[in-house]
Amino acid sequence: MRRGAITRESVLKAIAEHDDLGREAFLSTYHFGKARSYVLVHEGREYDSKAIAGVAHKWDQERALAPNEFSGGKDHAAAWLKRLGFQVRAVSNPDWARDEVILACHLVMTNGWKGLDAQDSRVIELSALLQLLPIHADEDRNEKFRNPNGVARKTFDIATRHPDYRGKPTKGGVVDIEVLHEFLARPDQMTEVAHLIREGVSTGELQDLAQTGDEEFDDDISAPEGRLLLRRHRARERNKGLRKKKIDSVLRKGGSLACEACGFDFEAVYGERGAGYVECHHVVPLHEAGEGKTKLSDLALICANCHRMIHRRAPWPTPAELRLTIEHRRTSWVRGTAAIVKQRGQTAERSSAPEAPQ
Repeated sequence: MRRGAITRESVLKAIAEHDDLGREAFLSTYHFGKARSYVLVHEGREYDSKAIAGVAHKWDQERALAPNEFSGGKDHAAAWLKRLGFQVRAVSNPDWARDEVILACHLVMTNGWKGLDAQDSRVIELSALLQLLPIHADEDRNEKFRNPNGVARKTFDIATRHPDYRGKPTKGGVVDIEVLHEFLARPDQMTEVAHLIREGVSTGELQDLAQTGDEEFDDDISAPEGRLLLRRHRARERNKGLRKKKIDSVLRKGGSLACEACGFDFEAVYGERGAGYVECHHVVPLHEAGEGKTKLSDLALICANCHRMIHRRAPWPTPAELRLTIEHRRTSWVRGTAAIVKQRGQTAERSSAPEAPQ
């Protein structure tokens, strides 16, 4: 049986059966529970998306899918229904992303680390701004997405986690605590991050940056500044024109395309296949990289491994700093290897020496 191989007509038949039986009887007949993540919206009515998608299989593939054969989320039911042109909407709003918490935390900081009410004009303004951030897809938002009440609650989640707060903290989340401590440790830098996010949204620069096709790469990156500035950073690194200019500049000066951190040269190792290949890294920290024009001196040529290692944990080292780490590791390895060889040689000499006469 092919999961997801359903048609729009079969979905409409499942909806009609749902309307004939009623919700409770429909769910009971096919052993589905009520939708917890997404609902299907059709002609002004909401339906349990997983149940509808599962039953639709009955009309195309002879039997309905059982609840334990697929999920109701983005990978299965919701994706199948969207692909067929149906509207799918989230039941609950997504968790707050780091970028959103940064903006809320900055507001709390400017308010003396105290929470704000939903009627506060600053909360209303932040609510409108958060709804513009290109982080969460429309289908993942419900009608209460980042409304003033939700934003106000988040400000109290943050404020009640401050070290000086003596009452009982509200629920909040791990990201709230992490961002709070980032602000306490480096308030000037995090204030600049909040400013850059606001600036990027107001100018449209951040909103124009579509989600990259390799967001899983970004999941392995530690960037306290959030997803949007990271996305802009990655977009600048992928700028083909800038990369070509950087390579041409290095070659004109008689340099090579060897990694500035470890010295790896793709052409030297792979021959013609590796000729001209190297990755480009934007060395300016996220909290400093505003809208200014990127200079060639802001870019470094590095291999894929070093690029990933730089991005893997914050604070990101410069290629020069990573080079020192690599050289230190190499020196330690050589010394350790030499010591082992020497010890083995001494052991061999002792074992081969003739025994003294009795």
